[in-house]
Amino acid sequence: VQLQASGGGLVQDGGSLRLSCAASGLPFSSGTVAWFRQAPGKEREFVAAFRWSGTSSHYADSAKGRFTISRDSAKNTVYLQMNSLKPEDTAVYYCAAAPRRVIVSAVSFQTSYAYWGQGTEVTVSS
Repeated sequence: VQLQASGGGLVQDGGSLRLSCAASGLPFSSGTVAWFRQAPGKEREFVAAFRWSGTSSHYADSAKGRFTISRDSAKNTVYLQMNSLKPEDTAVYYCAAAPRRVIVSAVSFQTSYAYWGQGTEVTVSS
C-alpha cells in the first residue's frame, strides 16, 4: 500500500492550495482517509477526514469553513482544498488511510490509521 501526497508549496497569506492523496494497493471505497499536519516544533495534529461509507467528512476547528476534503473514486484520490490560508497553516501535511470505516469519535486519532503518505510541505507567507 502506498499513499502519495502532493500539491504543497509556497503561498501568500489568504491564498489557496489543493492537496492530493493518491492510493495504490488500497481501495478507498470502504475506509477512511484523513489529513494531518505537523508544524515545526509541534506535534502532528488532525486536520480533516473523509469516511467513504456514508460519505461523511469531519474537520478540526482550525479547518472548518476554510478547508474541504473531497474524493475522486475513479482516481482513488482524496483532496484537501485549502482556502484563506494563514501563516499558522504552515506545516507538513500528511495523508493517512484506514482500510475500514473509522468511528466518528476516533477520526482525529493518528492510531486509527494504518497507512501514511510521505507528507507534502505547505508554507504560507505573511
